[in-house]
Order: sequence, then structure tokens, then C-alpha cells
Amino acid sequence: MTNPNTARPFVLPHHKLAAYVVAVELLVVVRAAKIRDARLREQALKSAKSACLNCAEGAGRVTRADKARVFAIARGEAVEAVAAVEIAAYAGDAAQQDADACVAVGHRLVGLLNGLIR
Repeated sequence: MTNPNTARPFVLPHHKLAAYVVAVELLVVVRAAKIRDARLREQALKSAKSACLNCAEGAGRVTRADKARVFAIARGEAVEAVAAVEIAAYAGDAAQQDADACVAVGHRLVGLLNGLIR
């Protein structure tokens, strides 16, 4: 995945945040999973998008407590997105390799967010 900063003349707080870059990567792998169950696909994408948005929002917050609160929400959304793809694979609505890719990216993202929450 390319760095979202490369083509932008202006850099906002979330552009400097590694967790945002990984959250976008999670969105890409969730979308690539092509979950066949429409409702589960919608939920997975909604959660992955929310993880991205909450990472961006947390980067823009000022106080440590406010940042931690929003990053905790991003962590929950990321875990939900990964779980949706895993469940799709268990149900035969997505490939196991796609679920494995989501777990790997989700693990990296949760680790980054844990550091930001502390």
C-alpha cells in the first residue's frame, strides 16, 4: 500500500499517524475479501471505515484523555471488522486467506492503537 502522504501538498495530523495508514490498509484488505453475504460485507466495511475515521479523529484531538477515548473506539471497530471477515470465512462467504490477511493487518493496527491509548 502506498503512503497517503506522497501526493498531498498539505499534511494533516492523521497523515502523520502510522495507525491511520494501517487502518486504511485494513479497509483495503476487508474490501478485497469480497464477502458474499451482503449484510456481513456491509458491516465489515462499515467497521473498517469507522476504524479509519476514528484514527483520524483521534489524531486531531488535543487532550490525552480525548485522544485515548477515540483511539479505543477505533480499536473496537478494527476488531469488529476483522471478526466480520473471519465469520464470513467460517460461514463459507469469504476465503480463509482473506480472513488471515485481515487478522494480520488487524493485529498490527490493534498494537499501534494500544500504544496510543496508554
